[in-house]
Amino acid sequence: MDDRTQHEPASPEAQKRIQASFDRQGLMAHLGARITHIGPGRVHIVLPSRPEVTQQHGYFHAGATSAVADTAGGYAAYTLFPEDTEVLTVEYKINLLAPATGDHLEAVGTVLKAGRTLTVCQLEVVGVQEDGARKLVANGQQTLIRVNRPEQ
Repeated sequence: MDDRTQHEPASPEAQKRIQASFDRQGLMAHLGARITHIGPGRVHIVLPSRPEVTQQHGYFHAGATSAVADTAGGYAAYTLFPEDTEVLTVEYKINLLAPATGDHLEAVGTVLKAGRTLTVCQLEVVGVQEDGARKLVANGQQTLIRVNRPEQ
């Protein structure tokens, strides 16, 4: 995606649908994560630094880092799916490139290829310091599947 479309907002309907789904995620609430951008094929999630999301050395835990990356990619794909469908992760691979430090992490999921059934996303996680300095701490790739919304 070019720079112009990286910050383009999704339609109000898509934003509402993605935010409502995100708000139902117990893990994201437990971690204290929040969505900061919902655009067509692109979602940003911020995870503030708190003792509950760190490991024994004080870095963000790899599980927390991976969880927000997976979720950002999932919702990036979901922005392109029809309203009567849902998204599930089929697989993802993440490379932890550096100890995850900072005031917060920002996970960005970006759709690389949207298909009828499977969608592939790029995942990036950056550690953001209080002064705004940014460092790439993880990257990966993910495959998601579009499924019909279950009957309620």
